[in-house]
Amino acid sequence: MLYLAIVVVLGVLIFVHELGHYLAAKAVGIGVPRFSIGLGPITPLRWRRGETEYVISWIPFGGYVKMASKEEQDDVEALEGGRTEQDFPPEKLFESKSVPARIFVLSAGVVMNALFAWWAFTLLAFVYGGAETPITQLGRVDVEVLPEAARELAELPLGADVERVNGEPVATWDDILDQVLDPMSESLRFEFAGTVAPVDVAVPGIDMETRGRIALALRPFVEPRVGSVVAGSPAEAAGFRPGDLIVEIDGLAIGSWDQLVDAVKDRAGEELALVALRDGERIAASMTPVEEIDRDPLTREARRDPETGEPVMVARIGIGQRLPEPVYERFGPGAAIVEGARQTWDVAALVLFSLKGMVVGDISVRELGGPVVIADASAQAARAGLRYLLWFMAFLSVNLAVLNLLPIPVLDGGHLVFLAIEGVRRRPVSKELRLRLTNIGLYFLLALMIFVVVNDVLRLTGR
Repeated sequence: MLYLAIVVVLGVLIFVHELGHYLAAKAVGIGVPRFSIGLGPITPLRWRRGETEYVISWIPFGGYVKMASKEEQDDVEALEGGRTEQDFPPEKLFESKSVPARIFVLSAGVVMNALFAWWAFTLLAFVYGGAETPITQLGRVDVEVLPEAARELAELPLGADVERVNGEPVATWDDILDQVLDPMSESLRFEFAGTVAPVDVAVPGIDMETRGRIALALRPFVEPRVGSVVAGSPAEAAGFRPGDLIVEIDGLAIGSWDQLVDAVKDRAGEELALVALRDGERIAASMTPVEEIDRDPLTREARRDPETGEPVMVARIGIGQRLPEPVYERFGPGAAIVEGARQTWDVAALVLFSLKGMVVGDISVRELGGPVVIADASAQAARAGLRYLLWFMAFLSVNLAVLNLLPIPVLDGGHLVFLAIEGVRRRPVSKELRLRLTNIGLYFLLALMIFVVVNDVLRLTGR
């Protein structure tokens, strides 16, 4: 399943990207001697139709459309399976086309990835609708995540029912998060049902890090029901199952998931007596929580004691929460198209936010995932069903579109920078400079690939 899932996911997305370049090149009259899925040496899987040879190459992380050119053969020969010997007339060469035509060809892959994501999100919205969590009650405010600018929220009582955010009525937790993360609002105002006083937070829309931390700090009310049990955990050893409702720990009544977490987190190594309800019957069991490193939910970095600098340890019994069944909003064809565009834009904004966070140091580069992470996520999505697999492919397609626009030679963004310079200077960047910068870009990408693979291995080993 693992290998099949990653072949399907990456194969489709690479094909979509390269198909964009191919169709655009054909549209403006550029010759295409080779279309490849994969990089490097060519496998025996190859065939020819017309002027183009279609091949599968051995390195699976990428692909290319080799275009007719008198200049570019040596620059990327190793990556693109060696030289092609076909001769094309001058009018079919890449460099013979105008700068706008070449920009159109080079950007077509990114456009195709974005269009694929838009199509996939639109299809999911039309067939399945949008899922929303029907909760507006506050379960907890995580003060360790909450930014200083929003300290007023820490005083909210358990169960406070949010009625409006920035004057907009909210019916689901997703409505609340949409308002919190709205970059167009100049501040945040929370209004509640009953006697709870409104809370105003002065945070500008452009401060997405602060808003992201507010969204993470506000926890919806969730009952203390077991959603999953970690293999080899104390909960599994005690016989707990998904669906069990934990109602008591050492004689203390438990009414919410956050109360359950608070009752356990400082009790590592201590035997706890738990009572749960299963199909109306009381089940009593004992278990001893184990220590784990507490991690920041935004950066996944280990939280550290401000005095000693040592990682903060918390106790856990090895269960995951069960969220309420989502409510699905159905979309007609027109609304589905709009929803697909909205989700595509939201994912692109998330990718850009993450890249900015890594550049300025707000998000650790240790969060970068490589082929192992992608393969594992692909397999999990495939096991969950076609709906989740298609969503993951759309999400990954937007990532590929944004990352391909980075101004790194070898990537589309780097080539577009060369063309922008040519458009301004009225003459191309010299071949020698392009070759040097392309080699630097190639070495950078190889180093990045090694780094993310090491990251993947460290994740697997729990380091």
